[in-house]
Amino acid sequence: MRAALLEPAGRPLTLVDDIDVADPGPGDVVVRVHYCGVCHSDLSNVNGTFPAPGPIVLGHEASGVVEAVGPGVTSVAAGDRVIISPIATCGHCYTCLRGDFGVCEQALSVTTGTFIDGSSPLSRGGEVVYRGLGVGGFGEYALVHESAAVKIPDDAPLDAACVIGCSIQTGVGAVLNTAKVEPGSTVLVMGLGGIGIAIVQGARLAGASRIIVSDPLSERRDAAARFGATDAIDPTSDDIVSKVLAITGVGVDYAFEAVGKGALVDQAIWTARPGGMIVMVGAAPITDAVTINPAVMFMASEKKLVGCFLGSCHSRRDIPRLVGLWQSGHLDFEGMITHRRPLAEINEAFADMEAGRGLRTVLALA
Repeated sequence: MRAALLEPAGRPLTLVDDIDVADPGPGDVVVRVHYCGVCHSDLSNVNGTFPAPGPIVLGHEASGVVEAVGPGVTSVAAGDRVIISPIATCGHCYTCLRGDFGVCEQALSVTTGTFIDGSSPLSRGGEVVYRGLGVGGFGEYALVHESAAVKIPDDAPLDAACVIGCSIQTGVGAVLNTAKVEPGSTVLVMGLGGIGIAIVQGARLAGASRIIVSDPLSERRDAAARFGATDAIDPTSDDIVSKVLAITGVGVDYAFEAVGKGALVDQAIWTARPGGMIVMVGAAPITDAVTINPAVMFMASEKKLVGCFLGSCHSRRDIPRLVGLWQSGHLDFEGMITHRRPLAEINEAFADMEAGRGLRTVLALA
């Protein structure tokens, strides 16, 4: 197949057409990828913030059509239109049985570039090629476990619905699943890329009374207003903690950090009211730390600091729910896409992201 390959030497990614894909085994599905969004997690692998094994096909926000299925697959069939989820939730491990689907044991494959058994369905010239972030969506075909390929209705456009795979699941899920935001709550969203905008939409869906956003780019703050933000802070000129306290009087009920910076989590902790919740949604570099100082004040104020991985989603449950919200006009994933490019322009797409241009870029593979 054709794919954008990240070699161990690093950037730029190169287009190759000689990647071999394994035949589907029991419980496997082969998806012909039509579209794949470009996520900051992919960029973190590209620039070495999160070192990835190589060579590797990145991309994890993908949609397409089922090409073939392995023995025992019952939920999808060849010709079905699907969204691929980075976490193929198993439903029977220790954490799944307790409802913690975002940390299913299968989630390990997101970081290893392999299936849970250490194998990869991709190769080149007989050598292993890794599948990035549980999918490998920057290639024409993705081989995934059945639970990762979720069927969607014919009226959901594949070129826009792909963003449900990561940014919408992560952002809306962070609000509805991880934090369980109540109607009338106050919310702060720090960082307004694709994930941050999805958090804004989730807060609107949850009935938040104030949705305060912070981002250094005025274009993104303006965009957030279209998705439901009520107040905006420019962190380059205003102190976030002071502004949040001025707006709310006591601090926000929920503060979401969507950039992936330990220092911003430090700030978010002090924007939350006593008893409030701080949700870490952005993936910070492994060298980052979160500092709670003074710790006794955090203890005495009964704040909660929680992590969030893929919106704590069970994709086979949540993707149909998210598509339904789009069908009813309550969720906008089309408006989040600001650039569309062919796969051949993948390096330009990463350059856009690094420069802060737009919200989400979708690459066309079909």
